Amino acid sequence: MTQQRYPVEKDQAPPSRSALRRQREREQRLQTILDAAGTLFAREGYHRTGMERIADKAEVSVGTVYFYFKNKEDLLVKLLDQTGYELRNLLGAAFKNADGTLEGLRKAGKVFFEDFCPNHPEKIALIFRESAGQSEVVEAHRKKIFDKLIADLQAALKSVSDNLGSFRSPMAAEVIAASILGMFERLAYHYMIWQDRPDALQAVGEDAVRFIIGGVQNCLKSKRP
Repeated sequence: MTQQRYPVEKDQAPPSRSALRRQREREQRLQTILDAAGTLFAREGYHRTGMERIADKAEVSVGTVYFYFKNKEDLLVKLLDQTGYELRNLLGAAFKNADGTLEGLRKAGKVFFEDFCPNHPEKIALIFRESAGQSEVVEAHRKKIFDKLIADLQAALKSVSDNLGSFRSPMAAEVIAASILGMFERLAYHYMIWQDRPDALQAVGEDAVRFIIGGVQNCLKSKRP
């Protein structure tokens, strides 16, 4: 019986330099549109910002904006996901470098109040104000981001309890995680959006972290010095 031979596919040729350049240009154009939309949503409000205004700010045609995004809601969702990813990376790095000690919570508070908030005021406005109370699609993305942040905090708190002593209640880690995120959100909103006092953030962060650390220690059954 003769063995059947199958054609062997040749290795696909790598993309040309011009193709790579076009890909970079597309990615840069997409990010330019996102940056323009984020700035306008934060400064002028989501509902008051039209696609034409975003196109003008990004220095592209309206058709180009619609090429990348279905509508304004799609833009907001992409911005939310991007902001949530950046925030998780910043806080997660602080937790991971703490080796199961309370230092991770201190560092997370420091990086949130002294780095993220003052350097990204538009993202604070976006995630805590402009995306709130929007459509079911937007709210689902907000919930996903906050659920992940709470899960990250819970994991960090579990490491703390493994190292310093168990919590008094099985719900403690979840309650503390939700409380920490709620505190971060409310303080950022209060001092960045309502009062516009970014100069106060360092002191605010220090007081908030002291409050959080004291609460965590009080919820532990046993604590090591």
